[in-house]
Parts: sequence; C-alpha cells; structure tokens
Amino acid sequence: MSKKVYQFLAFDLGAESGRAVLGTLKDHKIDLQVIHRFRTEGLIMLGVRQWDLARIYEEMCFALRKCAKEHTSDLDGIGVDTWGVDFGLIAEDGSVIANPVHYRDKRTQDMMEYAFSIVPKDDIYKITGIQFLPFNSLFQILSLIKTKSPFLKIADSLLLMGDLFGYLLSGVRSCEYTNASTTQMLDAKQRNWSKELIKKFSIPENILEEIVPPGTILGGLLPEIAHYTGISPETPIITPATHDTACAVSAIPITDTSEPWAYLSSGTWSLLGTELNEPNITKESMEAGFTNEGGVGNKIRYLKNIFGLWLVQECRRIWEREGFQISYEQLTKEAEEAEPFKALIPVNEPRLLAPENMPKAIQTICEELGFHIPKTKGEIVRCALESLALNYRQTIKSLNKLLNCKIKKLHIVGGGVQNKLLCQMTSDACNIPVIAGPIEATVLGNIGVQALAVGALKSPQEIREVIANSFILEEYKPKNTAPWDKWDK
Repeated sequence: MSKKVYQFLAFDLGAESGRAVLGTLKDHKIDLQVIHRFRTEGLIMLGVRQWDLARIYEEMCFALRKCAKEHTSDLDGIGVDTWGVDFGLIAEDGSVIANPVHYRDKRTQDMMEYAFSIVPKDDIYKITGIQFLPFNSLFQILSLIKTKSPFLKIADSLLLMGDLFGYLLSGVRSCEYTNASTTQMLDAKQRNWSKELIKKFSIPENILEEIVPPGTILGGLLPEIAHYTGISPETPIITPATHDTACAVSAIPITDTSEPWAYLSSGTWSLLGTELNEPNITKESMEAGFTNEGGVGNKIRYLKNIFGLWLVQECRRIWEREGFQISYEQLTKEAEEAEPFKALIPVNEPRLLAPENMPKAIQTICEELGFHIPKTKGEIVRCALESLALNYRQTIKSLNKLLNCKIKKLHIVGGGVQNKLLCQMTSDACNIPVIAGPIEATVLGNIGVQALAVGALKSPQEIREVIANSFILEEYKPKNTAPWDKWDK
C-alpha cells in the first residue's frame, strides 16, 4: 500500500434494499460504516413491474451528500454492485429511455420456449454455460424483439443495472464482465459476447457495450453530482464486480484452498457453488441446473441459483400487509419452536417466483405433495427454512458428483448468516462444517475490488486475506444429520 489509509464508498443495491457503506482500509483491515440505507423494491405502473430508477438515484445522491457532510468528501473510489439480468436502455442523446423492467415482471412468460424454437436449449448452454431462468436478460430482450418494442428501436446502448448506475455517476457507458456473464448472451469460454447467439436471435449488436473487467476505472464523478453532493469531482468511479454475488464470492475469507470448498451467498437469493478456473459446460451440468458465471480474477463462479430467503421475506411482507408487525428474529424463533420435518417443498418451484400470497402458495404446494399443511407462521417459516437446507444438501451432492470431488466445508456469507437456525440446519443437512460470515461480504468485495483498482491491494487473494483479518467468523458443526438422510431421492 502506498498510502496508510484508503476510503471507498460502496453502493450495494439489492432487490429489497440498498446501502451506501464507507470502507476504510488501514493496517491490512477494513472497517465499515453504513452511511445510508434505503428501499429499492420495485413498483407496478400501467401493469409493468419496474424499478423506480429516479428514486434510487436520488437516494444515492443523498448518501453522497451525507458522506461528504458527516464523514469525508475525499474518497479513493466509488463503486456500485447490483442484482443481475435487468437493464436500462439509453438513447443516442444519452438519456434513459424508461424505467428498467423488474425481472419478476410477466413479460418473459413463454420466452424460454420461444428462444428454444430458434436455437436449441443444448446449443445455448454449450455456448453460455448459464442456468436457464425465465428472467435471464436474453429472454427479456427477446420479449422486446417479439413485441416490436419502440424502446428497442431507439436504444443506442443496453446497460445492466450496475453499469447503469455507474453511467449515471460518471457519464461513461460500459459493461462489466461479471454481470454480463449472467445475461445468457456471453460465450463462457471466450468471456465475450457470443456473436453466434446475437446473430441468431436478431439482437441489435450496436446496443451491447464493450466488456470490461472488474476494477475498471470509468472516470471521475460527474461535475453536477460533485457540486450537488460536495464529493470531489476527482473521485474515480470504479466498476467493482458489478454483480453482487461476484462481489460476495470475492470476499469469502478463505485462506486455505488445499481441500475442496463451497460457498453460499445467502440473501433474497441463495447462490451455492464453488470457484473454478474454467467453465464446466456439460450436459450433466445443464440438467443439474448449474451456471458458469464470471468472477473476480477471471475465475468462474460455478453455482446454482436457488430461491433463497425470498420465501421468508415475502411471507413477512404479506403478514405485515395483513396487520401483523413481526421481525425476522421473532419469525425464526417461532420456526425453531415448530415441529421439524412436517413438510418440505421444492424451493425452486416456479409458482414461488412471484406469488400474490407467499404463505398460501407454500400451503398449496404442501397440500399437493400430501404433506401436513403448515398453519402457523412458525410452521410456514420452518417449512421454508428446512426446504432450503434440503436443497443445499442436494446441491452439494451434485457438486461432488459433477466435479468428482468431496466438498469439505461450506462458507456462508451475506444476510442469511444472521439466521443461526438456518446455518445449523445447513450444516446438519450437508453433514459438513459451515463457516458463517461476514454478513457484509458483498460490500467488502465491492471495496476490495476498488482497492485493487487503485493499487491499495495487489491481488484477489489479498482481498480475502484482508477480510479474514478483519472479522470474527462463526463455525457450525453437524449435530443432527440422521433425519436428513430419509429425504434423499
């Protein structure tokens, strides 16, 4: 490190909430201060589920002003990470054409089947190595093409969400690799846009920006934002790994990789997998639902996307709408007190992606499968948590088979770390030790890649070493594994 102290601002935007966090790098440790928290959840307007871009941008500007006023105006970098697949369209004059559409919007219904009628499913996977999910960017774009959207006709650029916010801060358009890899339009081996798929699907090639690696400095903060917020216009806007899971994986505090290990980024989504040097694109991998997404240091995040704590979040939202104010802590306590193994459901059931009423959806699936129908809040949450743990068990087994290895430990990072019941269930279900923490892995990865970009850290491995040196982790060991064996099918 050439300086003794570095300070970076990380914007971590999720599907439910966003945060601006100040990270101070000093003495090979990172200290975090939350500057501002805000809601990011979408809205439905004229029948379209979409993101309120202007409001999120306003919250980000507020966070910058607060940082300058209460902490520092002299930052070494600003970076934004977000969820994947969604995008905004930019007109030739640089204006944003419309609010980005939410990945849970209904416009992608039947788009996978439409895509497979143009290019066979196997052929798409052989090129992209990406798990087929109905909201992938490819299917969102095909919906625009099929409906002859006027937005697509006037678009000059397509910017994925992290790149869109980077553009709003810097005025520079780009497409960062880790987020581009989630689109199902990237050649996983070449790590660039697939010209073959773009041509066959008649996607306007001109709207796709050049792909840049994590840690690219886009330029300085736009003068008007600097003037409004008080942040120095010299502050570099940096692409971290703009995909939040890539940030989280880059922050996994593992220092010994001599034995096979896996990670679980636990939040609204559960992303469970391991890290590879090259993609693993086989028919078996496709059938098992694994994806090959880009990572920091040119790594591949070989993982499975699983509907995560979204199940519990949506249950809580419905209950609050019905007049019950209840915390996640209380819900977990009630789940812990509920009788175990009364009902387990397939958590990636399509009906759970965006149900009108999550508790009723869970009850309906339990009834269809012939299980006890959970009635209390504790029973419903217990069903969701045990079902997640069972899915993690099955995914670990698949990893072992597909990679011909034996996973020895599982690192859990993200907000799900706070659910100690789920962490212990996961250790029991998978029958391996679980190392939990840090909670703020995504923010830490964002800051770590920014530090790499300006030379404050020298390698992706040093990012992990610094994070391991900065936080106390909690270990869970298997205690009650036998009940899980009967659920193997």
